Parts: sequence; structure tokens; C-alpha cells
Amino acid sequence: MKFMKLGSKPDSFQTNGNDVRYVAAELATDIIIIVGDVKFYLHKFPLLSKSARLQKLASVANEENNAEIHIRDIPGGSASFELCAKFCYGMKVTLNAYNVVAARCAAEYLEMHESVEKGNLVYKIDVFLNASILRSWKDSIIVLQTTRSLLPWPEDLKVVSRCIDSIASNASIDLSKVEWTYTYNRKKLPSENGIEPQWNDVKKQQAVPKDWWVEDLCELEIDFFKRAILAIKTKGRVSNDIIGEALKSYALKKLPSFSKGLVQANDLLKYKSLVDTIVLLLPIESGSVPCTFLLKLLKAAILLDCGEIGKKRLVRRIGRQLEEAIVADLLIPAPAGEIILYDVDVIQSIVEEFVMQEQGITSDKPMSEEELQEIRSPTFISDTSKQAVAKLVDGYLTEISKDRNLPLSKFVALAESVSRFPRPVHDRLYRAIDTYLKEHPALSKSERKKICRLMNCKKLSVDASMHAVQNERLPLRVVVQVLFFEQIRASKAPNTAVKPDLPGNLRSLLPRENGGSHGSSRTATTNTEEDWDSVPTVEELKVLKGELASLKLGSRRSLKTDEKSRNSHETAATAKVQGTLATKKVFAKLWSSKGGQDDSSTDDTSGSPGSTNKEEVKSTPSRNRRYSVS
Repeated sequence: MKFMKLGSKPDSFQTNGNDVRYVAAELATDIIIIVGDVKFYLHKFPLLSKSARLQKLASVANEENNAEIHIRDIPGGSASFELCAKFCYGMKVTLNAYNVVAARCAAEYLEMHESVEKGNLVYKIDVFLNASILRSWKDSIIVLQTTRSLLPWPEDLKVVSRCIDSIASNASIDLSKVEWTYTYNRKKLPSENGIEPQWNDVKKQQAVPKDWWVEDLCELEIDFFKRAILAIKTKGRVSNDIIGEALKSYALKKLPSFSKGLVQANDLLKYKSLVDTIVLLLPIESGSVPCTFLLKLLKAAILLDCGEIGKKRLVRRIGRQLEEAIVADLLIPAPAGEIILYDVDVIQSIVEEFVMQEQGITSDKPMSEEELQEIRSPTFISDTSKQAVAKLVDGYLTEISKDRNLPLSKFVALAESVSRFPRPVHDRLYRAIDTYLKEHPALSKSERKKICRLMNCKKLSVDASMHAVQNERLPLRVVVQVLFFEQIRASKAPNTAVKPDLPGNLRSLLPRENGGSHGSSRTATTNTEEDWDSVPTVEELKVLKGELASLKLGSRRSLKTDEKSRNSHETAATAKVQGTLATKKVFAKLWSSKGGQDDSSTDDTSGSPGSTNKEEVKSTPSRNRRYSVS
């Protein structure tokens, strides 16, 4: 720490009790100055020769025949006045980063300028500040911290602005020129852990991390921290990711439990101001701040009920780098008064921001001119990012589905917002749908139909298909579709020439393509709500499970054809034909029990699955036709 010594005479100030100070000298004191609760017995000549203000006060006191001078508003109180008085007596005084600002403000109050006497206290302190204190990294921060209790004097004297400019300049300096000490405990360098790197037996110079200044700056209060960050950004020599790291470190230090996504209830106004300020200071460039940090910041902003502008700015920022997020960070508690557990609406807004960036659409949320300029042009989003977001949303849907108060409309809206994103498999989406069906058993027919339409049965893995066929919560139509597409998958296996074949009445349950259902005939009818609401019985599930296991086993065996002879290929193909016919019979039996049809439904004929009047049922001649799904 830098310091400066003034004067050469010994300190002869004495104390009489707690509120009396006097100078031990042969010459009697001739002036009494009361500063706050402390009374000083001093001599006029040394004081008046250096202080223009004391000259004026003494003149007024003489005119009023008053032996006492009252000083009530001097910055720093009695301690700073005593320091100035000792300077006037020529006694030894030591100035350092902790008391120099108080001395400077008190000297200004007492008008100890060069016009009164050359080499006065104001001049000497300014030289010390400029030549030593403001050139020291740690001293500049200490001085800035001491100015708070003395405001507005340090502000008027430009001490605060000079400290901030010094801090910003030092933080922006080339790393090779950083030769002073700094605090760095977050990621210690090898040399700081006692490991001295060497090259050809010569010790290498210790590297300075790019964010060396961050921890020291986190000691400042939010208003000074804000001004320092703005000054650093104005210099333009520090990268945005380092600025983001500083903001993250400050939030972790100043917000209790912030790392856990929690905010304590005490001193809410202070924390609210802190969050709003950090949001304001966020660099505009996408990726300069981790998405996880932004989501925690948004969670804190919602819990503290911060301003809408700040929350919308966070939503927009998160949406532009949503692929970096994890499910746990998206679980933001719902606002007070809501019956649902999580704030699904804010996640919906974030996903919409992600979608809109590729379209170059600007939302109606308030934004700065810089943000507007960044968003005006469309941004290319890779398929990898889209897949990551779809996977993220599927995982989030699974978690929020456990909330029994979650409306179906919120689930469907969020799922549909990423429905056009590429998904190699729909296993995660199926898991989310199954979780919702499990936690909401009272769903109506139309609601079950609505949620199941979100899933593409073609994109279920073999394991997911096995689970779906045994799932009693799924409508019959979904179970049939899953089993049919598993049959198609098995038929496309190597050395398998058999194509899937289904009765016409079961084909009507398959998803439509180009406006019609698979294998539809002139007598085929539309599907009824009962088709969706029906679920297989326990016995039927056993049959379906066995059939799917057979298909799975047959598919796996077909992968080993390079080790089999030609006779083995023919045997496998024959077995596959028999398996396909067996599957067809299982479908027919299942449909007969559900639709009230007789064994003739195994023919390739479409019938009305919802009709119960036999007179209304019309049959058509059986057709030798094979059906395939591309």
C-alpha cells in the first residue's frame, strides 16, 4: 500500500477524556473549535495561516465576542479535522488509501489552497493521489470504497470519477504489463498452487489470466461496480466474455444462494436493484454469458418481481442461445398465486424467441438500439441446435408433466412450438406424453387424442415401441400404429422380402398421408372417438407383446445373414412370411374384440369400426392386395 508522510515535528496532541483534545505546548491555547462532540483547544496562528475558512470563522467569532467556533458539517468529522490541524502545526502525519480521501475533503472544506499558502494540504494530497494512489490497482479500489461515507464531497472533487477511470485503465491494460498483486482464487494457476513450470531448467514467467481483475472488482458496491464496468466497456479493450464472467462472479458473491437458483427474502429491494443492474450491464453479443447464468438470473428476477423490461431482455437473450441450457435450469417456479408448479409461460416465450431469430422477426419486447440492430437480420440455426432444443423441450415436458395441475393446453402449445424441429427419434416425447397420461388419468377422449397426435409412431425406437405396445394408457389406435411400424421396420431388415400386410379395417387406424388413410377402400369410414379411447385388454397386450418380441428377435437375427448359408436365408424368409401372417391374425383378433366384427374381418376389406347395426355393414369382395407404407 502506498503512503505519504507529512511534517517533521512530533505529535503533541493530547486527550482529556473522550471529547477533549489539546496541544501540549508552553504557549497557552487561544482558540476553541468544536467539531461534533469533540472540543479542540488550539492556537490561532498555525491554523489561520493555512485555512481560509478558519480565518472567516475566527473573524465572525471575534465580532460576536465568542471564544468558540462550531464546525458541524466537515467531511470525516473530528478525525479528519485533527489530521488537518496536525498538518497546520507541522506535526508528523501519514496519509494512505484509507484516510487520504477524508483528508482531501476536509482540506477542501477548510479551504487549505495554494492561494492561502504555497505547498498547502490540498496540493500535497492531489500530488499523492495522482502520482501514487491512482497508479496502484488495490489502492484505487480501497480509495473508491472509502468515498461512500463522504459523499457528495468526493463526487464533487472528481475523486470518484478519477478512481473509476484508473480502475478501468488498469483492467484494460495489456496482460504483459500487469505487475501488481491481485486477488484470484477461483481458478488458481499451476504456479499459484506451488507448481513452478520450467523450460530447459529455466522458470517460465507466470501467466496472468485474462480475468485477473474480476474478483477485486466484486468488492465494490453495485453503483460503483456498475460505473466501473461501463468504463471498462467504453475502453473497448476487454472482451465481452470477460465482462460476462465479471457479472457472473458479482452475482454469485452478492446474491445469497444464487448458485442454487435461490434468493433469500431479506433485503429484497437491495437484491432487486442488483439484479436489474446486472441485466442492464449484460453484453449484447450472444454467447458472451453462459445460458445457465442467464436462466438463474431470470429466475431471480421473477422471484424478486423485477421490472418487466429486464425480464423480457433476459427472455430474448436466453432464446438466442437456448441450445446451451439444461432441463434443471428451466424449472422456474410459477409466480405467487398460480396453482401450477412451474412458470411454463416464460419457457414458452423463450422457445418462441429461439424460433423467431431464424425468421428475423423482432418481438414486441422493449430492446435497445444495439439489440435491435443485432436481431434485424435473420440468424441461421443449425439442425444440431434445433435437435438440442427439441431434446431440451422434451425433457422439460417430462418434468412439468408430473404436476397434476398443469393444463393440457400448456403442454401441447410448448410441444407444438418445436414440432418442426428435426428429431431422429421420438422416445423423449413419448416419455413426456406417457408421464402426462399417467399423472392425468381423467383426460377426456378428445384430450387423449390431442396429446397423442404430437408423437410420430414411426420414430419410436424398438425399446420404446415395446413399452408403448404394453402401455395401457395409450389409445388403441396408437398401439396398432406402433406395432404396424415395427412390422415395417422388420420387413426392411436385410434379406427380408416380406412386406407388411394388414386387414383393411385395421389400416383405417393408421396415420393418414396425403389426405387419406393407408389402404383405404371405397367402403372405409372415418375413425370414431371410440377408436382413440379404446385401450387393449390385458390378454390382448400379452399377445401384442409376444408379437413385437418376435418381430424384434427376427430383425436382430437378420443382421447376421453374412454368417448364414443360402438355405438359411430362405428359411429365414419363410419364417418371416409365417410371422407376418401370424401378425395379421393378431390384428384381426384384436380388431374383432374391439369392433364387434367376426373372423371375416381378417380379409383385406375395410369396414366401419364404429357401427353396431349389422344391416349397415357392407362387405366387398376380398382383394389379393399387399399394402406398404413408404
